[in-house]
Amino acid sequence: MTYLWAGMILVGILYGTCTGNLGAVTKAAVTSSGEAVELCIAMAGITAMWTGIMRIAEACGLVDVLARRMQPLMKFLFPELEREPLARKYISLNFLSNMLGLGWASTASGLKAFRELDRINRNETASRSMCTFLILNVSSLQLIPINIIAYRAQYGSADPASIVGPALLATTVSTMAAVVFCKIMDRIRRRA
Repeated sequence: MTYLWAGMILVGILYGTCTGNLGAVTKAAVTSSGEAVELCIAMAGITAMWTGIMRIAEACGLVDVLARRMQPLMKFLFPELEREPLARKYISLNFLSNMLGLGWASTASGLKAFRELDRINRNETASRSMCTFLILNVSSLQLIPINIIAYRAQYGSADPASIVGPALLATTVSTMAAVVFCKIMDRIRRRA
C-alpha cells in the first residue's frame, strides 16, 4: 500500500511538472491537507458524541435489553457461545453500533469482543466464532449510516440523508451474503 500511495503521489507531481501545473498540484496538496484536518475534527466530534450515547445506553441498561433481544440471532450465528455472556454482550454492542452506522464508535466494542473470543479460543488458529464475527463486521449492516450522512453534510450535500435507502439495501445484501457464506463454510468444516 505504501508503494501504491507513493507511486500515485510521484505520478501526480511528475504530471504536474510536465504539463506546467506544478503550482496547481502544490495548491491542491495544501488545500486538501486543510480539508482533511477539518473533516477529522468534525468526525471526531460526531464519533465522540455517539460513543458517549452508546456509553450512556450501556450504563442505563439499554444495551443489555437490546442484547437480550438479539439472543435468537446470537444463538443462530454463534451457537458455541451459549455460555459466554460477556463475548455475546460485546458482539451485540458492536452489531448495534454498526447498525447505527457508527463504524468508528464500534471499534472499542469490536476489540473487546475479539479479545473475549480469543480468550475462549484454545487454538492458535481463529475459531469459527472469530471468523463469523470478523466477516459479519466487515459486511456491516447499517440501518442509519450516520458517518456517511455526516460526510455528506460536511461537504454541502443538499440532502445528506438521501443515502439511507441505498445504504440499507447494499448493507442488507452484503450481510445476508456474509451469513450464507459463514453457514456454508461451517457445514464444510463439519464434514471435513
